[in-house]
Amino acid sequence: MRRIYFAIIVILATGLAMSFSAPADNGKLTIQFNHYVDSHLLELDTVNYTNDVHQAFTVTKFKYYVGNVSLLRKDGTQYQQVSYFLINEEEPLSKQIIWHSIPAGEYTGLSFIIGVDSAHNCTGLQEGALDPINAMFWTWNTGYIFLKLEGKAPASKSPGRIFEYHIGGFREPVNSIRTVRLNFSVPLIITPGADHIIQLKADAAEVLKTPVAIDFSILSSVTDAHNATMIADNYKDMFSIISIN
Repeated sequence: MRRIYFAIIVILATGLAMSFSAPADNGKLTIQFNHYVDSHLLELDTVNYTNDVHQAFTVTKFKYYVGNVSLLRKDGTQYQQVSYFLINEEEPLSKQIIWHSIPAGEYTGLSFIIGVDSAHNCTGLQEGALDPINAMFWTWNTGYIFLKLEGKAPASKSPGRIFEYHIGGFREPVNSIRTVRLNFSVPLIITPGADHIIQLKADAAEVLKTPVAIDFSILSSVTDAHNATMIADNYKDMFSIISIN
């Protein structure tokens, strides 16, 4: 009788474990964010870079929100996880988004937003990436800071020769949420049980150029609604694909 009970327990335990495991026809995907300034890997505090108006600068902080990440299929459908991630150069582990259960199939692109949508801006106290403890929040009325780029530049007229761009705003006419869509040059084939990786380049230099080249001597600080959307139009194209496998 004890053997029968033991066998039943083993069967139930095995079934329970299987119910919590990822489906066998799913794959794992890692999205890796690699930070650059133009063609150079970003190094905080130590390396001098040059902006489009030939002014030297160093970067001391680079962090931003991405959300509603979607894998796009050829037929127009998508696989999406409605969640937010705070990508922070100072925290290497934050620069990876790992999905453990992606439906097998062929995907042709990737999309996400830079920023935090209006619903999550108005939800109130939140946890995880959206916890105000992350210093990416102004007030309950103003909402989240979508992107921070800080550093020092000799041309800056701010105290300490600093520059700081803290960009937010989710209501018109100051809506700094931007959508990024990246098409794959070759399809990403998610296969059952396999690990896949998308390497992305995030170019901090794009925050300072195209369509508007930022002159540190004229605009060294954006921390409110003034000029926020101008900077957002710059950073919307700071992402590109390095590799897919």
